[in-house]
Amino acid sequence: MRRIPQSERRARLGDRHSLARPAPTLLDAVGAVVGLHASDPSTVYLSAQARVNGLAVPDIEQALYDDRSLVRLWGMRRTLFVTTRELAGIMRAASPDAFGAAERRRLTKLLADQDKTDDAGAWVSGVAEAVLKVLDARGEATANELRDVIPEMRETLTFGEGKSWGGTIGVSTRVLFLLAADGAIMRGRPLGSWVSSQYRWVPTDAWLGEALPAMQPEAARAELVRRWLDRFGPGTTEDVKWWTGWTVRDTRAALAAVDAVEVELDDGPGWVLPDDIEPAAQDLDEWVALLPSLDSTTMGWKGRDWYLGEHASRLFDRNGNAGPTVWWNGRVVGGWAQRENGAVAFRLLQEVPTEAIHMIEAEAQRLERWLDTVRVIPRFPTPLERELTA
Repeated sequence: MRRIPQSERRARLGDRHSLARPAPTLLDAVGAVVGLHASDPSTVYLSAQARVNGLAVPDIEQALYDDRSLVRLWGMRRTLFVTTRELAGIMRAASPDAFGAAERRRLTKLLADQDKTDDAGAWVSGVAEAVLKVLDARGEATANELRDVIPEMRETLTFGEGKSWGGTIGVSTRVLFLLAADGAIMRGRPLGSWVSSQYRWVPTDAWLGEALPAMQPEAARAELVRRWLDRFGPGTTEDVKWWTGWTVRDTRAALAAVDAVEVELDDGPGWVLPDDIEPAAQDLDEWVALLPSLDSTTMGWKGRDWYLGEHASRLFDRNGNAGPTVWWNGRVVGGWAQRENGAVAFRLLQEVPTEAIHMIEAEAQRLERWLDTVRVIPRFPTPLERELTA
């Protein structure tokens, strides 16, 4: 069994995630990490520009909304991703109906428990059908526009009664999530700028001009694991299980389907593809990166000590969401934030060479120029981000 040390894992990360060497195109950058996290709209843009030289906001918007070569959809772990059409089909097929079926059960139970209707299942189906009819007729609509014409969408539900995290939520939010998880609709253009989180909703087939490619679930899971190992490997079984959100059984079956080879890591047994056993090149130039909150690299593994060290409490929130990070040669060495005046500030959490500090300063200045007059406020603030913007 070959042992892969942390130094080699960090070299692989820099090389394969288009951080040590930039990707030639936006689609290459997306493929380098399988998909860009999209729960926070700004992450898509900041993750992309960190990996492609000279990339501008209009370039990303063209791929998302004009060419539609990139697709925003619910993927692994009920998380929003932006990825290529091919990978979108694989992500969708790898967990067929998992999100939609679970959301339908959850919504039906809430409605029944709160006596909103005598037949919650039929009610949900009827409202969902009404939404699709409106979208088919109009081509697109916002949540507010749908609420205006579908009275049931104005209902509210309570959750977590008596809990600190309890509150109310609109039926419209749950129905739209259900339809998106089912693959029937997706987000179109935002209402505002590229940092806006309010979108127009569109029928999937109309937006893409065709249905997403269909695959058998087992084949899709195997292909998704193959893509993950190619970009993120080596990784442990727990890494793959966490990243995909699958059961242990499905995770192990997918690893077996790609003939994954076991290797020894500092944190236990790991896996690589059968043609990826030989030592990876480690003669990379020195590199730095300022990655945004929820970047796919930062969120790529369950076990993070080999690149994150002891910085999790400062750079992640209590729910496990990563904040903006400063990287040097495959390690997270600090965090950054954009202040109210637009300045990009950073703080190192460990010592690095003077040359690395100069490189980080230059990258912060470049990012500040790239952002121009736009202010980015992460949706999931972390302790260090709060300190830097206080």
